[in-house]
Amino acid sequence: MSSDPWGRVDETGTVYVRTADGEKVVGSWQAGTPEEALAYFERKYEGLVVEIGLLERRVRTTDLSAKDAAVAIDHLRTQIEEHHAVGDLDALRVRLDKLVASVESRREERKAAKAKQTDEARKAKEDLVAEAEQLAQSDQWRSAGERLRALVDTWKGLPRLDRKSDDELWHRFSHARSAFSKRRKAHFASLDAQREDARKTKERLVAEAESLSKSTDWGPTAARYRELMAEWKAAGRAQREAEDDLWNRFRGAQDIFFGARGEVFAERDAEQVENLRLKEELADEAEKLVPVTDLKAARAAFRSVNERWEAIGHVPRDSRSKVEGRMHAVERAIQEAEEAEWRRTNPEARARAAGLTGQLQAAVDRLREQIDAARAAGNNAKADKLARELEGRQALLDQALKGLEEFGG
Repeated sequence: MSSDPWGRVDETGTVYVRTADGEKVVGSWQAGTPEEALAYFERKYEGLVVEIGLLERRVRTTDLSAKDAAVAIDHLRTQIEEHHAVGDLDALRVRLDKLVASVESRREERKAAKAKQTDEARKAKEDLVAEAEQLAQSDQWRSAGERLRALVDTWKGLPRLDRKSDDELWHRFSHARSAFSKRRKAHFASLDAQREDARKTKERLVAEAESLSKSTDWGPTAARYRELMAEWKAAGRAQREAEDDLWNRFRGAQDIFFGARGEVFAERDAEQVENLRLKEELADEAEKLVPVTDLKAARAAFRSVNERWEAIGHVPRDSRSKVEGRMHAVERAIQEAEEAEWRRTNPEARARAAGLTGQLQAAVDRLREQIDAARAAGNNAKADKLARELEGRQALLDQALKGLEEFGG
């Protein structure tokens, strides 16, 4: 019989292993010595030790699933329980029990990590949905569209949730994108319609602008061009390719008209500058008639100047009032001289003035006599009242005498 600390071989060749529950039969050995039998089953034990060590390492360092780890542990446990090895089988059981606990701990950790990942993915998708629903109402078509495409890429990179939750969130997300696309499509369809209307309106404006380009009715045509420009701005933009072509035609028609008008106005301005020089010379000639000493000669000379003045055309607008004012001043001076002459030579007016003066002089003389009589009688109150009346009559008499002097009397 042969034995070691963990097993023995009896005289019949039966091999036993020692465990905490007593000896267990390992097997029967008839092919060699007892020592060889023990050595054989000890090698099988070492093999179990190696397998358990490898499994422990896999559980510790790889992403071996709990299910696969449990299958491997059960396989090893079966080999231990069948007692086909000689060694410290109880120690191996303990290691397997610890390995089961480790696998369970890893499973719980992974479960918690997966739950956390799911929560984070749910929160991330809910945030994406909320942003997509907000963008669905945006009118920033380019930036919002680009952002929605970026959100789709972000969504694809997130883990899936349970089917129900994932489908519900995706439905909201997809609906928001569809709503935005529908609004954008409607917007650009409306914009296309507006641009088509603008194109038709601007074609009409261009046709009119081109028809007016050869007009020589400068004022009304220029005013109409200003109206056409206002209508052009109010019409909005047409399609890009049409807009540029229509604008070039519209602007070209205006350039033709205003270029021709500019040439005519330049000639007219040169003519008006020369007219101003001539009228200033006539104003100089007219101003020499003032002060008027010979009314008849002054009237004749002014009439001659005025006839030549009227024969001259327009002068620049900013100089018109000044040069015309000089002529008006001379004309007023002659008119005033005529009025003075009329008053001086009108017998009827002179008679009226003389009669009024005589009446006022008589009234003043009478008041003076009455004042002297009142003073002599000691009636000063009456004298003072008559004196105040005298002041008023004297002032009227002074005015009448001044007017009479104008008649040369």
